[in-house]
Amino acid sequence: MGGHNLVLIIFSVFLLSSSAYASRVAQFLASGDFDVTSPKYGGKPNTDISQPLANAWKDACAATTPSRVIVPKGTFQLKGAVFKGPCKAPITVQVDGILQAPPIEAQLANKEFWVQFLEVERLTVSGTGTFDGQGQNSWKDNDCNKNPNCGGLAINVRFDKVKNSLVRDVTSLNSKNFHFNILGCEHLTFQHVTVKAPGDSSNTDGIHMGRSTEINITDTNIGTGDDCISVGDGTRQLTVSKVSCGPGHGISIGSLGRYDNEDDVSGLNIRDCTLSNTLNGVRIKTFPASPKATPASDIHFEKITMNNVANPVLIDQEYCPWGQCNKQIPSKVKISNVSFKNIIGTTSTAEALKIVCAKGLHCDQVVLSDIDLKLSGKGTLTSHCANVQPTITRVPPPLACATKA
Repeated sequence: MGGHNLVLIIFSVFLLSSSAYASRVAQFLASGDFDVTSPKYGGKPNTDISQPLANAWKDACAATTPSRVIVPKGTFQLKGAVFKGPCKAPITVQVDGILQAPPIEAQLANKEFWVQFLEVERLTVSGTGTFDGQGQNSWKDNDCNKNPNCGGLAINVRFDKVKNSLVRDVTSLNSKNFHFNILGCEHLTFQHVTVKAPGDSSNTDGIHMGRSTEINITDTNIGTGDDCISVGDGTRQLTVSKVSCGPGHGISIGSLGRYDNEDDVSGLNIRDCTLSNTLNGVRIKTFPASPKATPASDIHFEKITMNNVANPVLIDQEYCPWGQCNKQIPSKVKISNVSFKNIIGTTSTAEALKIVCAKGLHCDQVVLSDIDLKLSGKGTLTSHCANVQPTITRVPPPLACATKA
């Protein structure tokens, strides 16, 4: 082979290899991945990545093609984060590592929340990672049981005005306050999400929402120190399915009727859920002495399994925690079109079903069907209804409004 040909061959190989390398680089750059530990952002395990994460989000949000902010495996500190939109294309925040909040409340970047997603559409929050609120030192400061002017602690993860989005697979651990808070959102789904906190962690609701439409929570495990799921005013078209709850205070609609200018609640469907060793089962609760009428309607609980649950089926329109309200003035929240169907399992309290509606504003169109609960402890199984005339089908006498008022 001549020297000239050899040079041509070597040059051709160089071009091919260079072209392949350039192609790989271009593919990487076009992939839309913004890893907080990349040299550009400089995030490192066991350090605060607040700024690297903010910079990665800024670049990803500005991308005109789908992008992904990545927190890889490892443990990272985070004083706080605000993921603000709108973004130019669909965006994913993939958390595979452990994000740790400061254990001391004063060290947070914001006293009201730790992580916030704000005004984002087409967002996905996913990964095998954990949002660890490190709330153990804060729970003792949740003193609302004795202090009517108690201040709230920081929520783990807030979703404000988020639309057409998905939260999947991530874990919220030991939040200082609510684990997930949803406000003013539309078309937001939680799937395969895990919430973990001990049963004595005060005010750590798993997923709380208000003034939001078409929220879907499915295939999710919640164990915490307050309501597993709590529904505030203005919630419409909510679907909860295949949720395991316990420990916790159950799945609650309300409290409603505490504040001025609350919006109505409607179109709620909770089905195929299991509650274990919780302080309540499925309930609707409203404050007496409501500022004004706020209707709650079209609410349905179906195929719910109770395992040693206290107060499995409950409507309480005299809800007055810690004695901080006037129970002598009836609630103005009008409750109608509510059903409890296919509720089975065991109750730890003798009064397994209690429906106490407001005086002068009776509950309408309440249906009790196929309810079969056994008492796991001592006593005699019974039920109590007031200011309601439910339609009752296939419910044994002890559970069919055994006492009425």
